[in-house]
Amino acid sequence: MTDVKAPRAAASPAAQPTRVPPWRNPWRRPYVLAGITWAYVVWSLVPVLVAVQFSFNDGRSRSVWQGFSTQWYCCADGSVGEDSSLLRALENSLILAGATVLIATPLGVMLAMGLTRWRSRASRVSNGIALVPLVTPEIVLGSALYLVIVNLYQFVPLGRPAMLLGHVTLSVSYVLVVVRSRLQSIGPDFEEAARDLGASPLRAIRTILLPMLMPSIFASAMLVFATSLDDFVVSQFLFGDASNATVPVRLYNAVRNAPTPALNALATLLLVASFLALVLAYVGLRTRRRGTKSALAELTDFG
Repeated sequence: MTDVKAPRAAASPAAQPTRVPPWRNPWRRPYVLAGITWAYVVWSLVPVLVAVQFSFNDGRSRSVWQGFSTQWYCCADGSVGEDSSLLRALENSLILAGATVLIATPLGVMLAMGLTRWRSRASRVSNGIALVPLVTPEIVLGSALYLVIVNLYQFVPLGRPAMLLGHVTLSVSYVLVVVRSRLQSIGPDFEEAARDLGASPLRAIRTILLPMLMPSIFASAMLVFATSLDDFVVSQFLFGDASNATVPVRLYNAVRNAPTPALNALATLLLVASFLALVLAYVGLRTRRRGTKSALAELTDFG
């Protein structure tokens, strides 16, 4: 009997990997989103850089470049260093921003701690009320504060006291949001552990909770400083006379006349101050881990 061999199966070609088009690859780098982000950054920064550039203009024009010079910062007629009204506006802005930080930051921290620990139906209403200045249009807040101060709180004079009250009202919500988010991420475990090891409530807050909150407190303080320094709407309603005008108000009132590059120099100084505040806030947030480690070290001391 003749053996019949089964026919061999045809060798299948080597499997070729499926080539996915770049636009269908879900793991590709987000070039489109990165491009949109950088386009927005460039679009936002170009006007600012142009304004900064003309603060170093050698002539009086704010639109035609006439050479490089630092005369509009000091040592020239009408410069920031020689114009007392510009220096007064810069001084008013810095003093107002510093006072707002000193008042709004402790109030916001205490409010965040109280609302985090308060568990009831009324606490939800209080949370919403505390965030009202954050979601209210600033022009509505400024006009409302002006009407209240003029008609009801007449013991608060227009000028620096009224502006301080308005800036604190506007800024407390920023501190509340930043510090409360940090409190919720920390939780009550560390504080309860310190209490179990014999620490009093105040000592647990002072040695455990506050060091862990310090980066967020510092970041919120710098955010309040930058917000107060750049605020225009509330200051415009409450500044009173020209001696209390801040830098944004001074810039707005002077731009209608024949402004010189000294205004650009003043705006540049304000921009540098705001940028430094934001950089310090970023550094404060980066030190959060160090604060957490030191708090854990303190916690072991109670044993």
